[in-house]
Amino acid sequence: MTKNFEGRTALVTGGSRGIGRQIAERFAEEGANVAIIDINEEALAAAKEELEAKGYSVYAKVASVTEKEQVEGAVAEVNEHFGSIDILVNNAGVIRDNMLFKMTDEDWLTVMDVHLKGAFYATRAAQKYMIDQKYGRIINISSTSALGNRGQANYATAKAGLQGFTKTLAIELGKFGVTSNAVAPGFIETDMTKATAERMGVPFDGFVEANVAMIPVGRSGKPEDIANAVAFFADERSSFVSGQVLYVAGGPKD
Repeated sequence: MTKNFEGRTALVTGGSRGIGRQIAERFAEEGANVAIIDINEEALAAAKEELEAKGYSVYAKVASVTEKEQVEGAVAEVNEHFGSIDILVNNAGVIRDNMLFKMTDEDWLTVMDVHLKGAFYATRAAQKYMIDQKYGRIINISSTSALGNRGQANYATAKAGLQGFTKTLAIELGKFGVTSNAVAPGFIETDMTKATAERMGVPFDGFVEANVAMIPVGRSGKPEDIANAVAFFADERSSFVSGQVLYVAGGPKD
């Protein structure tokens, strides 16, 4: 594979499993130093071991994106360890799905904290290094749920908020050589979608089949589909693309 990111350092939050894990591996395959922070210690250790076994340079740290000191400490360590932070992917996320009348305060606040506070802390910490070096790529993982989705008032609101955050970063940071874009996945087969099927009380195979029936390209999405889009935004050659939201959903979204 072409080494488009050789000499660059990519930090992926929530990068131990699913979409984040695939994004981290894609950067590593293309020559980047990769840093992952996650709260899942077991999955993080496994991801680090697997990537290092393939000969990749990996920094991994157990840290919660909702804890400012942990995030700022990890970002500083990554910069010191690799000498730069060139790419930030705000991927860490959780779901606490429920209909509005059943949604608890904790359901709402947990989702807001991880997606919005987490992206804010990580971006604020990383951008100062990017500004100093006059180069950076920030990619936020949104969702088609940002357009509204039954049972996801919290998640939809958080993902829509990330899109506003993305566009504002593009305006503020563009003059420093830093771009900001968002990737909004549609139906992607991950542990998170398996949890949704479980919540709905339906078999995962049937859940996938029902969703595929509504996708114009006739298949479900895979984590590598999202990694491909992230790699485009992260590329040095994408310097004139900023403030954009790319829906990766197998068809058009409004």
